[in-house]
Amino acid sequence: MQSFDHLITTRPHEVRQVLISDLHLSPEEPALVQAFLALLDDCLALPALKRLFILGDWFEVWLGDDFYLSLSDEERQSHWLTPLIVKLKKLRIAGCEILVMHGNRDFLLGQPFCNLFGAELIYEPYTLPVGQQTYRLEHGDALCTDDKKYQFFRKIMRNRLTQWYLLNKSLEKRLAIADKMRQKSQQNNANKAAYIMDVNDEAVLQAVADSDALLHGHTHRPDIHQATTDKKRYVLGDWRLLDKDTRQPKVSAVIGAVTGDEHSNDSFNSNAAEFRLIEFKSLI
Repeated sequence: MQSFDHLITTRPHEVRQVLISDLHLSPEEPALVQAFLALLDDCLALPALKRLFILGDWFEVWLGDDFYLSLSDEERQSHWLTPLIVKLKKLRIAGCEILVMHGNRDFLLGQPFCNLFGAELIYEPYTLPVGQQTYRLEHGDALCTDDKKYQFFRKIMRNRLTQWYLLNKSLEKRLAIADKMRQKSQQNNANKAAYIMDVNDEAVLQAVADSDALLHGHTHRPDIHQATTDKKRYVLGDWRLLDKDTRQPKVSAVIGAVTGDEHSNDSFNSNAAEFRLIEFKSLI
């Protein structure tokens, strides 16, 4: 698999869109936060980059936008999210759209937080044209239909009344609820067969029926699958800290990129546009 470093050093003018998912950022994982900042530095150096997609589970948990928006200016200065916001804002000012999709861990993320850096909250399924083809983008948890318990839980959590109920609890209460839900999820997943937590073939066929390809994350199993005889399913990877006990730990992730003809002014529909999975690595 080609590396992101190789792509952006050999063909920087051709990189038009970058797609990532499952970063699971939190203050408890500073290496992942630093790696994301490094990716944003790379994006800022790409002269023709037009879009950055974050396809869910950007954060390990999101308790509501007021978690950050209610802070004073002084509190924000030292908050771990502030450097991310500053760099994302620079990227937006540089002309790159930032499109954010909910995952199963950050479904309470709202447009008010995205407004801090000019991003747009998008909803699944999202149709992305790549050349003459259409790619269906989604987080991926809705495809795991063999996990009946999770799908029931997802339906409850994605209900607007449930979200209104949660967002009207105090931050302390929401944190306690999130901790309890995470512990229960870990216990349940430990007892589940691996296939149950992967996508269901029939759900994939239905999802890709009206598109030329399907792109998602969530399963933490990055790969390219043949969904039908003429359609592929691309799976983005989660961000992982590797070699953490060595002198040079690194964060690795399989991300997506759309490249195009460097001489074309059409960033999205050029016949030369091409999607590929690539490996991103960042030394910590």
